[in-house]
Amino acid sequence: MRRYSLAALSIPVLMAACAAPSAAPVAPMPGVAPAWPFSGKARVTNGINAMVVTGSPLASEVGRDILQQGGNAVDAAVAVGFALAVVHPEAGNIGGGGFMIIRPRNGRVRALDYREAAPSLATRDMYHAAGPDASVTGHLSVGVPGAVAGLTEAHRQYGRLPFSAVIEPSIRLATQGFLVDEYRSSSIASDSARLVFFPASRTTFLPADRPPQPGSIFRQPELGATLEAIRDSGAAGFYQGWVAELIVAEMRRGGGLISRDDLARYRAIWREPIEISYRGYTIYSMPPASSGGVTMGQILNIMEGFGALPPFGSAALLHREAEAMRRAFADRNTYLGDPDFVRNPVERLLSKEYASQLRRQIGEQASITPNLAPMAPGGSSTTHYSVIDAEGNAVSCTTTLNNSYGSAVTVTGAGFLLNDEMDDFATSPGQPNMYGLVQGEANAIAPGKRMLSAMTPSIVLDPKKQLQMVVGTPGGPRIITMVYHVISNVIDHHMSLPDAVAAPRMHHQGLPDSLQVESDGFLPVTLDSLRAKGHRISARGRWGDVEGITRTATGWQGVSDPRRGGGGAGY
Repeated sequence: MRRYSLAALSIPVLMAACAAPSAAPVAPMPGVAPAWPFSGKARVTNGINAMVVTGSPLASEVGRDILQQGGNAVDAAVAVGFALAVVHPEAGNIGGGGFMIIRPRNGRVRALDYREAAPSLATRDMYHAAGPDASVTGHLSVGVPGAVAGLTEAHRQYGRLPFSAVIEPSIRLATQGFLVDEYRSSSIASDSARLVFFPASRTTFLPADRPPQPGSIFRQPELGATLEAIRDSGAAGFYQGWVAELIVAEMRRGGGLISRDDLARYRAIWREPIEISYRGYTIYSMPPASSGGVTMGQILNIMEGFGALPPFGSAALLHREAEAMRRAFADRNTYLGDPDFVRNPVERLLSKEYASQLRRQIGEQASITPNLAPMAPGGSSTTHYSVIDAEGNAVSCTTTLNNSYGSAVTVTGAGFLLNDEMDDFATSPGQPNMYGLVQGEANAIAPGKRMLSAMTPSIVLDPKKQLQMVVGTPGGPRIITMVYHVISNVIDHHMSLPDAVAAPRMHHQGLPDSLQVESDGFLPVTLDSLRAKGHRISARGRWGDVEGITRTATGWQGVSDPRRGGGGAGY
């Protein structure tokens, strides 16, 4: 077993460990602005047998080592999930939740829902008098965490190695520490104004009132003790016992709602995945309580009916995509919610006939979405990882705290951050949340309900039903359109996966009624043509952290988004 000792954690060793991923050179891409900084910059790792890609090179190494010890893809995914809670604190978590798609090499594809849930004391209108930030920062924003239940359940069903072996690397990383890189240091610094407000967060992430510096060793002994409790008792080590008592005490300290009963009752749920047929390919993705699979499926169905698509980056393509997205998000925000509380008309929304109806509404000019709402800044505290083992088993997993560093609340004495997922409900139906999404009654708050998500972990099979690609990303509602873009870039525009990940992105979610594009990504003449068609254009920085794997002639290729600090590991 690989040892993450302090002696091993030197800067040269870390540089060597990260040397395998390399930038993939590409020719200039038609339709992309010359100033686009990411062309040819996707980080690529090649492996003959197996591959892991995550938002942290250290977490990817943990997953690879588990595979080399004889673990399968689920063992590696569970190990990565716990490791990310240590080495990628902005989004890796045991205080949040997520979704996992599992495709055994021989067997049916399954979807595991371990989304957070509203506490039993939550009410529909609980944020009306609580102030504008109560659903995004602090104790009242926290939903009942699902990550530990989900990871332990996945291992119970599919794991091969002992659970203690799978979680042990994360315990060592927490107790012995790990070498901080530039990305992790700057990430903590970027949210220091929120973290410093809560004493346990300040102590954990801002020692000496500053973030851990690049090249320093970051230790989290309290988190290590929590992980040991999970190692010794499984999910009960988190949802019962001293860890649960500390969560409840933290809630009382800050006016949160989670009770002992809320923790004890939480369960991960196995669901049937969404299955989408697109140009002969088969795509498996997440069903409600995530909107990702349904909404992406609607976009793909609409676009499929256009036949061969216009060139990448052209105004004709971006117009059609924006109009397809507009309609898919309108349905998402109207109909979808926790299936235990609302009826989700999934079959109708994903029918090819319904896509034809929507496609016929799309003309040469932009449609109008009423009730324009201002766009709120979106957090990025979600992370995705993809795993394929030597037997061809595959896992696509997206987990989240919602906003960067979640609620910013660290559980005193337990060392982990709590989510702020309550903001993913329609906290005020008809009003925008932090991502600008205007949602309806189907996603209103109710006790025990799971808030609607945009997470879109996906697995793609080629027309021969062979495993082709595993992909996903963080990014709020943009997750759906980013995963769509990567899949379409590969299938429709015949890009390599590195090119598909590095290419500039656009997004439309109905409300606010604007076509969002990454700055400096598309040619000015293209944007002028879109404005002439009636689109409001909003250039908005960079977004996403796609972590994908694709099959090659010699094995597997892992691709990490050049926009963030991830990396792969294979063998």
